[in-house]
Amino acid sequence: MSAVGSENGAKRVRRKLDGVLLLDKPLGMSSNQALQAARRLLNAQKGGHTGTLDPLATGLLPLCFGEATKFAGELLDADKTYSATLRLGVTTDTGDAEGRELVHREVFSSRAEVLEVLMQFLGEIEQIPPMYSALKRDGKPLYEYARAGLEVERQPRRITIHQLVMTDWSKDQVSVEVTCSKGTYIRTLAEDIGERLGCGAHLIALRRIATGGMSVSAAISLGSLEQMSEAQRDSALLPSDALIVHLPAVQLDDGKRDRLMHGQPIEYPGAPVGGVLAAPTDGFTQNAENRIRLYDRNGQFLGLGMLTNDGWCQPLRLVATN
Repeated sequence: MSAVGSENGAKRVRRKLDGVLLLDKPLGMSSNQALQAARRLLNAQKGGHTGTLDPLATGLLPLCFGEATKFAGELLDADKTYSATLRLGVTTDTGDAEGRELVHREVFSSRAEVLEVLMQFLGEIEQIPPMYSALKRDGKPLYEYARAGLEVERQPRRITIHQLVMTDWSKDQVSVEVTCSKGTYIRTLAEDIGERLGCGAHLIALRRIATGGMSVSAAISLGSLEQMSEAQRDSALLPSDALIVHLPAVQLDDGKRDRLMHGQPIEYPGAPVGGVLAAPTDGFTQNAENRIRLYDRNGQFLGLGMLTNDGWCQPLRLVATN
């Protein structure tokens, strides 16, 4: 266990805690600040988040603790759904309400015209990342160049807007719900919509409501977490395999379990053919990645394995077990 200082100088022992917490991140707090606040409340040794939300954004931020941190990257590639509000007629240097206002233009767009423009952004589109972002150029984040008053060339990136629905409209304000692929900047989408309308726009509110099959309706706030007992906080944690439940699962007998946990490949009769599982067996569904969740005969989660075309399962990412 690790120890940290406390207010009276005594050392507080951090707990070895494994699991996933669905946090409803508050406004004005960075993702790392939210993680550290939750980690302190849980008194957990090790923690990580699954992809940042800007301080301006609220909503679903899955946090991983202990062995679950090994699977935090699983959500980076997942589609995400946001509720966003755009202010029409005003642009800012950051693309959101935190930035300095640049240009004011009158708004003439009708509700029908806004709907027509939104439809133009559906599907696969190109998006130029904003200067105020953590993307790096020559080893330095773009926001450092932006803060110095410099603008550097950025290459457009292909993203996919799966759904873009208008949920509210007024003369100078539009609310939308958007489901998009990884790498999508909602600030940039807001700016591009504003330019297409001819009046400019910036983002004034953003809330992540879903990612990787998880919903903010199941998330817990820091305030609620603070009011809980230690036992209640522990019960709020999802198991370490919560981020990979979309993958097929297999239970192993004791012999195969022991070989796997020593880093050895194990023979598996349901071998894939041509890169996908030949026929779903033992509860399998077709899985192009050929990754599987592995459990012992008692249902204890062991980690991830990778099926090979020659009938073997290679250990891919294993958890520490008692």
